[in-house]
Amino acid sequence: MVKLRLKRCGRKKRAVYRIVAIDVRARREGRDLQKVGFYDPINNQTHLNVPTILYFLEQGAQPTGTVYDISKKAGIFAERHRNRSSILSASFNENA
Repeated sequence: MVKLRLKRCGRKKRAVYRIVAIDVRARREGRDLQKVGFYDPINNQTHLNVPTILYFLEQGAQPTGTVYDISKKAGIFAERHRNRSSILSASFNENA
């Protein structure tokens, strides 16, 4: 199973985190499948690769609590809901 979680980088007392897609059995600094974002809690900066995150979520990846909160604040889940509803309405219109 794949999770979207934080991977610690930076120096002592100046932590920054990469948001990565990683196998659940891997350790925190283990080998990741793909880097999908960046989070700096000190400067409160976030950079997310939205299409890649949406791809992993569609494939069944589970975000951790912190990654979920960061993504929700960025509006990723609203965009995912918008994409899903447009796909469902398109398929509904084709069947009608």
